Amino acid sequence: MSYPPQTPQKALPGAYIQTPAVRSIPAPQSYLSNFLQHQSQALSQRGQVTQTGTEKSDVEDIQPIARGAKAVDEALWEESRYPDLDNYIGRELYLRSTIVKLTGTVEGISSEYEVSTQPAWAPFQKTKMYTIPDRIFEQYNRAQVSTIMGLFADFNHAWVAIDNALYLWDYTHPNPDLVSFENASHTITAVRLVAPRAGVFVPSVVRLLVVATTADIILVGMSAQTASNGGKAVALYSLKMATPVRGLDVDVIEGSNATGRIFFSGRGSNDIYEFTYQQEEKWFANRCAKVNHTTKGYSTFTPSLLFGPKAQQEIVVQMVMDDSRRLLYTLSSKSTIRVFFMRNNTALDLVITKRLGQTLSNVGHMTSPTDLISPSMRLVSISAITAQEAAKTNVVASTSTGCRIFMSATSSYGSSPSSSTAPTSMQVQHVKFPPAGNSSSQQNQPSESTQVTQYSNPTAINTSSKALVPTRTAVRYAPGYFLTFVARDQQAGTDLLFVSGADTGRIAQPQEQQPPIKYPELALWLNLGSRAEDIGLASGAFSASSTPVGFGNELAVQFDKPTSEIAVLTNTGVHMLRRRRLVDIFAAALRLGGGAEGLEGEVNKFVRRYGRGELASTALAVACGQAFDVTSDSRLARISDPEVLELARKTFITYGGKAFYNENSRVDRSVPAVDSVRPSPRHEGVARYISRLLRSVWKAPITVENMTPTGGFVVSPAVGLNKLQNISQDLTKLKEFLDTNKSFIEGLAGPEALGNVNTKNEEVALQGEHRALHALVVLIDRVIEGIAFVLVLYDEKIEETILSLANETRQQVRDLTYERLCATDQGKTLAKDLVKAIVNRNISSGSNVETVAEALRRRCGSFCSADDVVIFKAQEYVKRGAEAGADSDVCRDYLNESLRLFKQAVASLSMEQLNWAVGQYVPLQFYAGAIQLCLEKARESDRGNRALTWIQEGRPQGVSDSSPKLVTSANKGQDKRVEAFEARRRCYDLVHQVILRVEQSRTQSPDIVDGHLTSSGRRREEAADEIDSADDEVFQTDLYDWYLENNRADQLLEVESTYVVTYLERRSSDDTAYADLLWKYYIQHERYQDAAAVQLALAKSKFMLSLDKRIEYLGLARTNASTTRPGIVRSTRSEVLREVSDLLEVANIQGDLVQRLKGDSRISADRRPQVIEELDGAILPLTVLFNTYCEPACYFDLCILIYEAADHRVASDIKATWQNLLERAHADAEEMGEQGPRPYEMVAEAVRSLGNKLQLSQTMFPVPELLPMLKRYAHSYQPDSQPETWMLDIFIDLQVPFETIYATLESMFYNDEPPFHGRNRRLIGNDIVYIAKMWFQDSIRGSGSPFGGEDNAIAVSQMLHMVMQSGLDERRLEECQNLRMRIEVMLR
Repeated sequence: MSYPPQTPQKALPGAYIQTPAVRSIPAPQSYLSNFLQHQSQALSQRGQVTQTGTEKSDVEDIQPIARGAKAVDEALWEESRYPDLDNYIGRELYLRSTIVKLTGTVEGISSEYEVSTQPAWAPFQKTKMYTIPDRIFEQYNRAQVSTIMGLFADFNHAWVAIDNALYLWDYTHPNPDLVSFENASHTITAVRLVAPRAGVFVPSVVRLLVVATTADIILVGMSAQTASNGGKAVALYSLKMATPVRGLDVDVIEGSNATGRIFFSGRGSNDIYEFTYQQEEKWFANRCAKVNHTTKGYSTFTPSLLFGPKAQQEIVVQMVMDDSRRLLYTLSSKSTIRVFFMRNNTALDLVITKRLGQTLSNVGHMTSPTDLISPSMRLVSISAITAQEAAKTNVVASTSTGCRIFMSATSSYGSSPSSSTAPTSMQVQHVKFPPAGNSSSQQNQPSESTQVTQYSNPTAINTSSKALVPTRTAVRYAPGYFLTFVARDQQAGTDLLFVSGADTGRIAQPQEQQPPIKYPELALWLNLGSRAEDIGLASGAFSASSTPVGFGNELAVQFDKPTSEIAVLTNTGVHMLRRRRLVDIFAAALRLGGGAEGLEGEVNKFVRRYGRGELASTALAVACGQAFDVTSDSRLARISDPEVLELARKTFITYGGKAFYNENSRVDRSVPAVDSVRPSPRHEGVARYISRLLRSVWKAPITVENMTPTGGFVVSPAVGLNKLQNISQDLTKLKEFLDTNKSFIEGLAGPEALGNVNTKNEEVALQGEHRALHALVVLIDRVIEGIAFVLVLYDEKIEETILSLANETRQQVRDLTYERLCATDQGKTLAKDLVKAIVNRNISSGSNVETVAEALRRRCGSFCSADDVVIFKAQEYVKRGAEAGADSDVCRDYLNESLRLFKQAVASLSMEQLNWAVGQYVPLQFYAGAIQLCLEKARESDRGNRALTWIQEGRPQGVSDSSPKLVTSANKGQDKRVEAFEARRRCYDLVHQVILRVEQSRTQSPDIVDGHLTSSGRRREEAADEIDSADDEVFQTDLYDWYLENNRADQLLEVESTYVVTYLERRSSDDTAYADLLWKYYIQHERYQDAAAVQLALAKSKFMLSLDKRIEYLGLARTNASTTRPGIVRSTRSEVLREVSDLLEVANIQGDLVQRLKGDSRISADRRPQVIEELDGAILPLTVLFNTYCEPACYFDLCILIYEAADHRVASDIKATWQNLLERAHADAEEMGEQGPRPYEMVAEAVRSLGNKLQLSQTMFPVPELLPMLKRYAHSYQPDSQPETWMLDIFIDLQVPFETIYATLESMFYNDEPPFHGRNRRLIGNDIVYIAKMWFQDSIRGSGSPFGGEDNAIAVSQMLHMVMQSGLDERRLEECQNLRMRIEVMLR
């Protein structure tokens, strides 16, 4: 097999053909409906995203920037389809395809954990412990009744209630101030921080502190401000809001962040109360009150009568709020879960009661009996799962044996309830059993890491592990952080903390194993050394997406959102736990994995778990300094160890995989081979890392417009400027890394790497890899510049800049996202518009434009290039010139310099800028400069002169004949040269405007004053010289079009330029108006032969011209061709004249034919217009005229004329046609009757008329044939009613020589042919006497010789003598005798 040339000879960045996305594997046929819905939505979004980012198909050769954007879009889409919680708890995850395949045949149970045995792979780490201040212990020592502690972790505060006093402190501060509340009169039993109801308190009150005592519940306002050290400074305010609760012993409080409602319960009842509050008292409502939502009316006060043994009272031990579904969950002391629905802002309806027995029954269908799920265990805590995280799963309950029971609440027919509908039933969906391991062996492990097990054998789920027995309490935070406090040593009063989290990497990219891992988790044991009192989420609530699909993808937000931190309050202090990101884990594995020797083992372990693409992405992130770790002094710092960074670099380069191309898998051979290349995992990793850096900004708008309360206009960034700066810094580090190591990275090393390939497939794969990686490198550069541009935009009074834009552009800026800004031509165009607006604002305000432009060019060259800077300088010179005054020399210098700069950067000069420049030049009378700049821009816009070739080819598929500037979108799509012409034409339109302004100025100021040329006149002459001397043929063509469109034909005819003739000749083929101008132009410039040639061509053309118009052109052509002028070749002139005359003769015949047909009654009224239309146009061949019209219509006179024009000399045909003519004339006369002429008159007129037209042609007007013919006609038809000599008078009138007539009669006399033989010979004799008499009289005029000579006279005399013997009439005889006598006399 032979191959064409394979590689380029030089390094051409981006020259390799680009690579399409990995083709999707066909989706399985069976899916869970919920997952299918989310995935189909994601697929449709992916299609929209890819189309927006590239706006071209895979087959097309799209630009690198668009290809890079497409790769980022696909990476974002891949991460957005991370499975939601409903689909991976208790379900199998198969190898990734377009849609993750799920099966519902496996029990909803699992026990897959990987409990870290190495600190490097630990999913969480304890970052720091904050001790309790000594002042708290001092207060604690004074306690008399009770002490309770807790956390407000989201404000970095802890609290302690000692008897009736409450103290708060910032646990992150080394020496915090105590914030106290000592207004309570009774012992405090519970404290809770809740959100206030909107509109009740002043905005500074951001939270409400709900303080429950043995007698009442008190609301305390709390404000919070960010301190200088980054912490929160809180203050408490007395709201004078309280309600009595004596006897309830309140210990459970919960609040709704969405509605501000407060619910509570106590040790003395199982009822749910609500603390209601409002801004002021009303007639039937106090400011504060409590409402019992479970026991109504008088039953509250009715004692219950119990008979038999006293049963243990059921009480509420925990309440959890789910604002996303408007649900309140409660857990009772008997492990009963109740669900309440907040139907409106005042109601609370009990909708579900899930008792422990029902829960055990549900679990019994999933697993065999086990001690871990039995009536002896109890539920120790519940945690809500919001609708944002899972569409179906609502709550997870933790058991005293360490199990987690995931439950769903559904409405009718199993559908998930919405926030407006209440659920009706609750079912167990999944049970997560504790990890395997001997519980007794866990207690003596180090606090940082203890001995643990690997992932359980997936073929057998461990349902009997007591590793988490006894679980004292547990809590779950999104997206699956599970913290369990195990009280192994009750006497010591310490807890072991088991903390786990979903193995996001494995869920995102399941491994190919049979059977696969189900709900994999990473876990860690921590020995707190004390008893936990409270736990709280110190960081914001986690959310990678606003929908369940993609919500839990921690990998996607590694570099976009702060890492989750959890605070655990014990009796010794506050322990901070940090969720370790995958990048942190991998960096630690490189640092602690044995250096270069252990690298391969760590890499292989990582690849088995998360895949090679994730390895490349994570290694790249570590190499770019994204990893963090806790230092020895408990600080969180970036990992900058050179050894770690080098190992990460080596991992990315060495273990990044290879691109793949299989020629046998290529189906469509019309698609370039490189389009079938599958890029390497390294490319996937780079695209994934970029997408994770950009995920918060990629689809975000650049600006957000708002109005202030006072009506002011404010433009703010949708993404914080600090965030943008951080992203830019991270991308810059990535760019530096790729630039530094490109010689080692396969695909970025350039053509030199082709020397290492061995096969054609490897070469194609390398080309595809280069194309894909180069696209990402280009995208990185563009995004860095795009962010820099946005930062500059907000530094330059963005409100004024936005307001200066046109409405349409302003709307486009509102819709502009970072993706469009950085990856589309539209975004780049809008950015340039914004740059122009910035510069124009600086120009108008008098600021230094050069400084601003140079800053823009330096920071974001793609949006403000070096040419842009030159243009801005030119604009500033124009402004200075205007300030100097139009008539000053300084102004001309400034304008000339601006023109030079504009020409220097003309390639980057936009039409808007060109319009601005011309608009400034014209008022300053810098006409020539404006024309020069427009023409220069036109040439630059079409450097290949494509517009000229299009014009020379007759403007195919573009401009119409009637409107030279009518160009349709369809035409543009068919011929790219039309676009080139349109680009030039926009520049030429400005020149036309300048011409109009020049003419207008001539009416305002004269050209000459006192015999001297004025400055205005001189500038007008300069403009005229620029136009006349322009060597741009396209411009001249457009200018002449403009002249004619504006009725300036006379102005066109006065132009002295070769382009005029070329223009008119080219346009003449389409329109007679241009041809008329052409021959008029020739006549005006005394080129008569050329004018005749044009007129002849018009007469012969296929234009829709009438026959009269063609005859007119032929007449003019004959006149011009007959005009002599020095320098004209005689032969050429004669040739043209002859052709014109011949064609004119045919045209006249055709004209006569048209007139004849118009009055011919034989033609029907319907047929006549068609016949006339056929003839009243192009000059037809004589053959067509004769055979089609004249002969069939018996127009014999025209037939004879055709004989003459065609030089047809067949005597018999001519004679027959004459005979037919005579008969036809006679017949026509008879048809007319008495009202018409007499027949002989009709015949005589026909002969006379035709004789004149034939000019007595001897061939076509043969007198020897015609005279006998007429004589026979006169003898045959009514001889008595006719004048005797009428036929002879015809020839005499036609000035036929008497000698010819006499000779013909003489011949007839001697021939003695019928009917003129015998006695009838006298008729001929009479005619001879008449002609001889007329000849004699004519010849003797002016003293001439009779009959032209003596010989003729003798012959005539002799002939007369013979005629006298033929029996003449008496009158003729007498005339004959007299004539002879006179002849004899004259002969003597």
